Amino acid sequence: MNSDEAPHNDILEKKPICYQVNLQRWFGGGEVYTGFFTRALHDLGWGTVIFVHPKATFWERLLPADTTLIRVASFDEIAKHLPASRSLLIFHTLAKKAQLDALQQNHIAACFAHMPQYGRDPTIYAPYRLIFGVSQHVIASLKAASMEQVYPQPLYGIASLQRGQTAPERQIVANSVYQWDRRKVRDLLLSYLFPFYARFKPKRIYERKPGLTLGIVSAITPIKQFPLLFRYLAPIIERFPQVNIEIFGSGGYASIFDLERSLAVISNQVRFWGQQRDIQTIYPQFDFLLAGLPEKEALGLNVIESQCCGTPVLAVLAPPFTETVKEGATGFFYTDPRKDNGEDFARLLKMLTEYTVYPDPLQASAHLEKFSYASFKERVQEAMRYALKESFT
Repeated sequence: MNSDEAPHNDILEKKPICYQVNLQRWFGGGEVYTGFFTRALHDLGWGTVIFVHPKATFWERLLPADTTLIRVASFDEIAKHLPASRSLLIFHTLAKKAQLDALQQNHIAACFAHMPQYGRDPTIYAPYRLIFGVSQHVIASLKAASMEQVYPQPLYGIASLQRGQTAPERQIVANSVYQWDRRKVRDLLLSYLFPFYARFKPKRIYERKPGLTLGIVSAITPIKQFPLLFRYLAPIIERFPQVNIEIFGSGGYASIFDLERSLAVISNQVRFWGQQRDIQTIYPQFDFLLAGLPEKEALGLNVIESQCCGTPVLAVLAPPFTETVKEGATGFFYTDPRKDNGEDFARLLKMLTEYTVYPDPLQASAHLEKFSYASFKERVQEAMRYALKESFT
Protein backbone atom coordinates (compact mmCIF):
# COMPACT_ATOMS: atom_id res chain seq x y z
CA MET A 1 0.00 0.00 0.00
CA ASN A 2 2.99 2.33 0.41
CA SER A 3 4.86 3.87 -2.48
CA ASP A 4 7.49 6.51 -3.07
CA GLU A 5 6.34 7.23 -6.60
CA ALA A 6 2.80 8.12 -7.64
CA PRO A 7 1.47 6.30 -10.73
CA HIS A 8 1.00 8.17 -14.00
CA ASN A 9 -2.44 9.74 -14.27
CA ASP A 10 -4.27 10.29 -17.53
CA ILE A 11 -7.80 11.56 -17.02
CA LEU A 12 -8.90 9.88 -20.23
CA GLU A 13 -7.78 6.42 -19.14
CA LYS A 14 -10.38 3.82 -18.19
CA LYS A 15 -9.13 3.90 -14.62
CA PRO A 16 -8.50 7.52 -13.62
CA ILE A 17 -6.53 8.36 -10.52
CA CYS A 18 -7.81 10.57 -7.72
CA TYR A 19 -5.18 12.13 -5.50
CA GLN A 20 -6.30 12.93 -1.96
CA VAL A 21 -4.58 14.90 0.79
CA ASN A 22 -5.21 14.24 4.47
CA LEU A 23 -2.32 15.27 6.69
CA GLN A 24 -4.08 14.88 10.03
CA ARG A 25 -2.02 13.11 12.67
CA TRP A 26 -4.99 12.11 14.84
CA PHE A 27 -7.88 9.82 14.04
CA GLY A 28 -11.30 11.50 13.87
CA GLY A 29 -14.46 11.87 11.83
CA GLY A 30 -12.64 13.40 8.85
CA GLU A 31 -10.40 10.36 8.64
CA VAL A 32 -13.38 7.99 8.86
CA TYR A 33 -14.93 9.97 6.01
CA THR A 34 -11.75 9.79 3.94
CA GLY A 35 -11.83 6.02 4.42
CA PHE A 36 -15.29 5.37 3.07
CA PHE A 37 -14.91 8.02 0.34
CA THR A 38 -11.84 6.12 -0.85
CA ARG A 39 -13.72 2.82 -0.72
CA ALA A 40 -16.48 4.32 -2.87
CA LEU A 41 -13.91 5.56 -5.40
CA HIS A 42 -12.33 2.12 -5.45
CA ASP A 43 -15.67 0.43 -6.12
CA LEU A 44 -16.43 2.95 -8.87
CA GLY A 45 -13.24 2.02 -10.70
CA TRP A 46 -10.94 4.80 -9.58
CA GLY A 47 -7.38 4.35 -8.48
CA THR A 48 -6.50 6.34 -5.37
CA VAL A 49 -3.31 7.90 -4.05
CA ILE A 50 -3.50 9.53 -0.62
CA PHE A 51 -0.90 11.84 0.86
CA VAL A 52 -0.83 11.27 4.63
CA HIS A 53 1.30 12.37 7.57
CA PRO A 54 4.20 10.07 8.54
CA LYS A 55 2.96 9.89 12.14
CA ALA A 56 -0.58 8.84 11.23
CA THR A 57 -0.51 5.08 11.79
CA PHE A 58 -4.18 4.20 11.30
CA TRP A 59 -4.61 4.43 7.52
CA GLU A 60 -3.79 0.84 6.58
CA ARG A 61 -6.79 -0.52 8.47
CA LEU A 62 -9.18 2.05 6.95
CA LEU A 63 -8.43 1.82 3.25
CA PRO A 64 -8.78 -0.67 0.38
CA ALA A 65 -5.67 -2.80 -0.05
CA ASP A 66 -4.70 -1.31 -3.41
CA THR A 67 -4.71 2.29 -2.14
CA THR A 68 -1.33 3.97 -2.52
CA LEU A 69 -0.18 5.86 0.57
CA ILE A 70 2.52 8.48 0.23
CA ARG A 71 3.76 9.86 3.53
CA VAL A 72 4.72 13.54 3.51
CA ALA A 73 5.35 15.87 6.42
CA SER A 74 4.07 19.01 4.64
CA PHE A 75 2.14 20.20 1.62
CA ASP A 76 5.38 21.37 0.03
CA GLU A 77 6.45 17.74 -0.50
CA ILE A 78 3.40 16.80 -2.58
CA ALA A 79 4.33 18.26 -5.97
CA LYS A 80 7.34 15.99 -6.53
CA HIS A 81 5.09 12.92 -6.27
CA LEU A 82 2.55 14.11 -8.86
CA PRO A 83 2.66 13.15 -12.54
CA ALA A 84 3.33 15.62 -15.32
CA SER A 85 -0.21 15.25 -16.65
CA ARG A 86 -3.00 17.36 -15.24
CA SER A 87 -4.51 15.60 -12.22
CA LEU A 88 -7.34 16.01 -9.76
CA LEU A 89 -6.37 16.57 -6.10
CA ILE A 90 -9.01 16.49 -3.39
CA PHE A 91 -7.97 18.02 -0.07
CA HIS A 92 -9.44 16.90 3.26
CA THR A 93 -6.77 18.92 5.08
CA LEU A 94 -6.61 22.43 3.63
CA ALA A 95 -3.41 23.97 2.31
CA LYS A 96 -2.50 27.63 2.52
CA LYS A 97 -3.10 29.73 -0.58
CA ALA A 98 0.58 29.97 -1.57
CA GLN A 99 1.01 26.20 -1.33
CA LEU A 100 -2.18 25.60 -3.29
CA ASP A 101 -1.32 28.13 -5.99
CA ALA A 102 1.95 26.31 -6.64
CA LEU A 103 0.11 23.01 -7.08
CA GLN A 104 -2.65 24.47 -9.25
CA GLN A 105 -0.18 25.67 -11.84
CA ASN A 106 -0.32 22.14 -13.28
CA HIS A 107 -3.19 20.43 -11.44
CA ILE A 108 -6.77 21.00 -10.29
CA ALA A 109 -7.53 21.28 -6.58
CA ALA A 110 -10.90 20.48 -5.04
CA CYS A 111 -11.60 20.07 -1.35
CA PHE A 112 -14.04 18.82 1.24
CA ALA A 113 -15.60 21.15 3.77
CA HIS A 114 -15.90 18.91 6.83
CA MET A 115 -16.97 21.79 9.07
CA PRO A 116 -19.64 24.54 8.86
CA GLN A 117 -18.13 27.99 8.43
CA TYR A 118 -20.33 30.02 10.75
CA GLY A 119 -18.01 31.92 13.08
CA ARG A 120 -14.97 30.85 11.05
CA ASP A 121 -12.84 32.46 8.36
CA PRO A 122 -14.01 30.82 5.12
CA THR A 123 -11.44 32.52 2.87
CA ILE A 124 -9.18 29.45 3.05
CA TYR A 125 -11.66 27.79 0.65
CA ALA A 126 -11.52 30.60 -1.92
CA PRO A 127 -8.57 29.27 -4.03
CA TYR A 128 -10.16 25.83 -4.59
CA ARG A 129 -11.81 25.10 -7.92
CA LEU A 130 -14.57 23.05 -6.32
CA ILE A 131 -15.81 22.51 -2.74
CA PHE A 132 -17.76 19.46 -1.55
CA GLY A 133 -19.90 19.90 1.56
CA VAL A 134 -20.83 16.96 3.77
CA SER A 135 -24.27 18.36 4.65
CA GLN A 136 -26.72 21.06 3.65
CA HIS A 137 -25.72 22.81 6.87
CA VAL A 138 -22.13 23.04 5.63
CA ILE A 139 -23.18 24.03 2.10
CA ALA A 140 -25.41 26.80 3.45
CA SER A 141 -22.56 28.17 5.55
CA LEU A 142 -20.26 28.29 2.50
CA LYS A 143 -22.87 29.97 0.32
CA ALA A 144 -23.50 32.50 3.08
CA ALA A 145 -19.77 33.29 2.78
CA SER A 146 -20.17 33.83 -1.00
CA MET A 147 -18.32 30.66 -2.00
CA GLU A 148 -19.96 30.08 -5.37
CA GLN A 149 -17.84 27.05 -6.34
CA VAL A 150 -19.70 24.78 -3.93
CA TYR A 151 -21.02 21.50 -5.31
CA PRO A 152 -24.79 21.84 -4.83
CA GLN A 153 -25.55 18.39 -3.37
CA PRO A 154 -24.40 17.26 0.09
CA LEU A 155 -22.11 14.25 0.19
CA TYR A 156 -23.67 12.78 3.31
CA GLY A 157 -21.50 10.32 5.17
CA ILE A 158 -22.41 6.77 6.11
CA ALA A 159 -22.23 4.49 9.12
CA SER A 160 -18.67 3.14 9.21
CA LEU A 161 -18.94 0.62 12.01
CA GLN A 162 -15.94 -1.68 11.65
CA ARG A 163 -13.04 0.79 12.12
CA GLY A 164 -10.64 -2.01 11.27
CA GLN A 165 -12.14 -4.42 13.79
CA THR A 166 -12.39 -7.89 12.27
CA ALA A 167 -14.48 -9.50 15.03
CA PRO A 168 -16.62 -8.20 17.89
CA GLU A 169 -14.99 -7.91 21.28
CA ARG A 170 -16.40 -10.19 23.98
CA GLN A 171 -16.12 -7.47 26.61
CA ILE A 172 -16.08 -3.69 26.65
CA VAL A 173 -13.05 -2.68 28.70
CA ALA A 174 -12.29 0.86 29.83
CA ASN A 175 -9.45 2.52 27.93
CA SER A 176 -7.64 5.80 28.43
CA VAL A 177 -9.78 8.88 27.87
CA TYR A 178 -6.79 10.97 26.80
CA GLN A 179 -5.29 11.81 23.43
CA TRP A 180 -1.92 13.39 24.13
CA ASP A 181 -0.73 16.31 22.02
CA ARG A 182 3.03 15.80 22.23
CA ARG A 183 3.66 19.31 20.91
CA LYS A 184 2.60 20.58 24.36
CA VAL A 185 5.06 20.14 27.23
CA ARG A 186 2.29 19.25 29.70
CA ASP A 187 0.81 16.61 27.43
CA LEU A 188 4.24 15.22 26.58
CA LEU A 189 5.06 14.69 30.25
CA LEU A 190 1.65 13.24 31.07
CA SER A 191 1.83 10.88 28.10
CA TYR A 192 4.83 9.22 29.78
CA LEU A 193 3.50 9.33 33.33
CA PHE A 194 -0.12 8.30 32.78
CA PRO A 195 0.57 4.73 31.53
CA PHE A 196 2.41 3.98 34.79
CA TYR A 197 -0.54 5.32 36.79
CA ALA A 198 -3.06 3.38 34.67
CA ARG A 199 -1.13 0.15 35.16
CA PHE A 200 -2.13 0.09 38.84
CA LYS A 201 -5.80 0.82 38.25
CA PRO A 202 -8.16 -2.19 38.28
CA LYS A 203 -9.55 -3.36 34.96
CA ARG A 204 -13.07 -2.03 34.40
CA ILE A 205 -15.53 -4.06 32.32
CA TYR A 206 -18.74 -2.48 31.10
CA GLU A 207 -22.02 -3.69 32.53
CA ARG A 208 -25.22 -1.84 31.88
CA LYS A 209 -26.74 -0.10 34.92
CA PRO A 210 -30.48 -0.11 35.66
CA GLY A 211 -32.45 2.90 34.47
CA LEU A 212 -32.41 5.10 31.36
CA THR A 213 -29.00 5.09 29.70
CA LEU A 214 -27.85 7.98 27.50
CA GLY A 215 -24.62 7.37 25.62
CA ILE A 216 -22.01 9.57 24.00
CA VAL A 217 -19.86 8.05 21.26
CA SER A 218 -17.57 10.79 20.05
CA ALA A 219 -14.16 12.34 20.08
CA ILE A 220 -14.18 14.77 23.00
CA THR A 221 -13.28 17.92 21.12
CA PRO A 222 -14.27 21.59 21.33
CA ILE A 223 -16.37 21.17 18.17
CA LYS A 224 -18.89 19.00 20.02
CA GLN A 225 -19.26 21.57 22.85
CA PHE A 226 -20.11 18.91 25.44
CA PRO A 227 -18.95 21.01 28.44
CA LEU A 228 -21.26 23.84 27.37
CA LEU A 229 -24.11 21.41 26.72
CA PHE A 230 -23.82 19.84 30.18
CA ARG A 231 -23.62 23.23 31.84
CA TYR A 232 -27.35 23.30 31.08
CA LEU A 233 -28.25 19.59 31.04
CA ALA A 234 -26.39 18.32 34.12
CA PRO A 235 -28.67 20.17 36.61
CA ILE A 236 -31.65 18.73 34.71
CA ILE A 237 -30.24 15.19 34.78
CA GLU A 238 -29.62 15.58 38.51
CA ARG A 239 -33.40 15.64 38.95
CA PHE A 240 -33.54 12.14 37.43
CA PRO A 241 -31.22 9.84 39.43
CA GLN A 242 -32.31 6.86 37.29
CA VAL A 243 -30.60 8.42 34.23
CA ASN A 244 -27.07 7.23 33.45
CA ILE A 245 -24.51 8.87 31.14
CA GLU A 246 -21.98 6.51 29.48
CA ILE A 247 -19.18 8.27 27.55
CA PHE A 248 -17.19 6.42 24.88
CA GLY A 249 -14.45 8.55 23.39
CA SER A 250 -11.21 10.34 24.13
CA GLY A 251 -9.84 13.84 23.90
CA GLY A 252 -7.10 16.21 24.95
CA TYR A 253 -6.34 16.82 28.60
CA ALA A 254 -8.09 20.21 28.67
CA SER A 255 -11.17 18.88 26.87
CA ILE A 256 -11.56 16.00 29.32
CA PHE A 257 -10.98 18.29 32.30
CA ASP A 258 -13.64 20.74 31.10
CA LEU A 259 -16.13 17.93 30.46
CA GLU A 260 -15.56 16.37 33.90
CA ARG A 261 -16.05 19.76 35.53
CA SER A 262 -19.35 20.32 33.70
CA LEU A 263 -20.54 16.88 34.90
CA ALA A 264 -19.48 17.33 38.52
CA VAL A 265 -23.02 17.62 39.91
CA ILE A 266 -23.94 14.21 38.41
CA SER A 267 -20.55 12.50 38.67
CA ASN A 268 -22.15 9.47 40.33
CA GLN A 269 -24.34 9.03 37.23
CA VAL A 270 -21.48 9.25 34.72
CA ARG A 271 -18.85 6.75 33.55
CA PHE A 272 -16.00 7.26 31.06
CA TRP A 273 -14.84 4.34 28.88
CA GLY A 274 -12.29 5.90 26.55
CA GLN A 275 -12.01 5.29 22.82
CA GLN A 276 -13.29 1.93 21.57
CA ARG A 277 -12.74 0.22 18.23
CA ASP A 278 -15.64 -2.22 18.35
CA ILE A 279 -18.25 0.52 18.21
CA GLN A 280 -20.86 -1.77 16.65
CA THR A 281 -21.09 -3.38 20.07
CA ILE A 282 -21.21 -0.02 21.87
CA TYR A 283 -24.36 1.63 20.50
CA PRO A 284 -26.82 -1.10 21.60
CA GLN A 285 -25.59 -0.69 25.19
CA PHE A 286 -27.76 2.37 25.77
CA ASP A 287 -31.28 3.60 25.13
CA PHE A 288 -30.40 6.83 23.30
CA LEU A 289 -27.34 8.47 21.82
CA LEU A 290 -26.93 12.03 23.11
CA ALA A 291 -25.57 14.38 20.43
CA GLY A 292 -23.56 17.53 21.17
CA LEU A 293 -24.51 21.10 20.37
CA PRO A 294 -25.28 21.66 16.70
CA GLU A 295 -23.81 24.79 15.13
CA LYS A 296 -20.17 23.64 14.90
CA GLU A 297 -21.17 20.11 13.90
CA ALA A 298 -20.91 19.29 10.19
CA LEU A 299 -23.14 16.21 10.09
CA GLY A 300 -22.61 13.86 13.03
CA LEU A 301 -21.41 10.47 11.83
CA ASN A 302 -22.10 9.13 15.30
CA VAL A 303 -25.76 10.09 14.86
CA ILE A 304 -25.94 8.07 11.65
CA GLU A 305 -24.03 5.14 13.13
CA SER A 306 -26.30 5.00 16.17
CA GLN A 307 -29.47 4.87 14.09
CA CYS A 308 -28.02 2.16 11.84
CA CYS A 309 -27.33 0.11 14.98
CA GLY A 310 -30.95 0.49 16.10
CA THR A 311 -30.30 3.06 18.84
CA PRO A 312 -32.36 6.27 18.64
CA VAL A 313 -30.91 9.76 19.13
CA LEU A 314 -31.60 12.79 21.33
CA ALA A 315 -30.52 15.98 19.59
CA VAL A 316 -31.07 19.73 19.61
CA LEU A 317 -33.72 20.84 17.12
CA ALA A 318 -31.35 22.49 14.62
CA PRO A 319 -29.24 21.69 11.55
CA PRO A 320 -27.42 19.45 10.87
CA PHE A 321 -29.39 17.11 13.14
CA THR A 322 -32.63 18.00 11.35
CA GLU A 323 -30.99 16.43 8.27
CA THR A 324 -30.04 13.17 9.99
CA VAL A 325 -32.74 12.46 12.62
CA LYS A 326 -36.41 11.79 11.88
CA GLU A 327 -38.53 12.99 14.78
CA GLY A 328 -40.38 10.20 16.55
CA ALA A 329 -39.02 7.52 14.20
CA THR A 330 -35.25 7.58 14.79
CA GLY A 331 -35.10 9.85 17.83
CA PHE A 332 -36.39 12.98 19.51
CA PHE A 333 -35.52 16.67 19.31
CA TYR A 334 -35.45 19.16 22.14
CA THR A 335 -35.10 22.93 22.24
CA ASP A 336 -31.57 24.30 22.41
CA PRO A 337 -30.99 24.50 26.19
CA ARG A 338 -29.29 27.87 25.77
CA LYS A 339 -32.74 29.22 24.85
CA ASP A 340 -34.85 27.71 27.64
CA ASN A 341 -32.28 26.72 30.28
CA GLY A 342 -32.90 23.04 29.51
CA GLU A 343 -36.60 22.89 30.38
CA ASP A 344 -37.62 21.18 27.14
CA PHE A 345 -34.93 18.58 27.76
CA ALA A 346 -36.43 18.10 31.25
CA ARG A 347 -39.83 17.50 29.65
CA LEU A 348 -38.25 14.94 27.33
CA LEU A 349 -36.46 13.12 30.16
CA LYS A 350 -39.69 12.95 32.15
CA MET A 351 -41.42 11.34 29.19
CA LEU A 352 -38.58 8.87 28.57
CA THR A 353 -38.35 7.79 32.19
CA GLU A 354 -42.09 7.16 32.37
CA TYR A 355 -42.35 5.19 29.12
CA THR A 356 -40.02 2.38 28.11
CA VAL A 357 -41.12 1.85 24.48
CA TYR A 358 -38.69 3.87 22.38
CA PRO A 359 -38.38 4.43 18.63
CA ASP A 360 -36.67 1.73 16.59
CA PRO A 361 -34.62 3.48 13.89
CA LEU A 362 -34.28 0.22 11.94
CA GLN A 363 -37.96 0.50 11.10
CA ALA A 364 -37.32 3.83 9.34
CA SER A 365 -35.74 2.13 6.33
CA ALA A 366 -36.43 4.95 3.85
CA HIS A 367 -34.72 7.46 6.13
CA LEU A 368 -31.70 5.24 6.75
CA GLU A 369 -31.33 4.45 3.06
CA LYS A 370 -30.20 8.05 2.53
CA PHE A 371 -27.13 7.19 4.62
CA SER A 372 -26.45 3.76 3.14
CA TYR A 373 -23.24 2.90 1.32
CA ALA A 374 -25.15 2.29 -1.93
CA SER A 375 -26.62 5.80 -1.81
CA PHE A 376 -23.27 7.29 -0.88
CA LYS A 377 -21.57 5.58 -3.80
CA GLU A 378 -24.17 7.03 -6.18
CA ARG A 379 -23.57 10.50 -4.74
CA VAL A 380 -19.80 10.09 -5.16
CA GLN A 381 -20.23 8.95 -8.76
CA GLU A 382 -22.28 12.04 -9.63
CA ALA A 383 -19.89 14.31 -7.75
CA MET A 384 -16.84 12.95 -9.57
CA ARG A 385 -18.56 13.31 -12.94
CA TYR A 386 -19.28 16.91 -12.01
CA ALA A 387 -15.69 17.44 -10.84
CA LEU A 388 -14.23 16.11 -14.09
CA LYS A 389 -16.61 18.21 -16.18
CA GLU A 390 -15.85 21.36 -14.22
CA SER A 391 -12.12 20.81 -13.92
CA PHE A 392 -11.04 19.33 -17.22
CA THR A 393 -13.26 21.12 -19.76
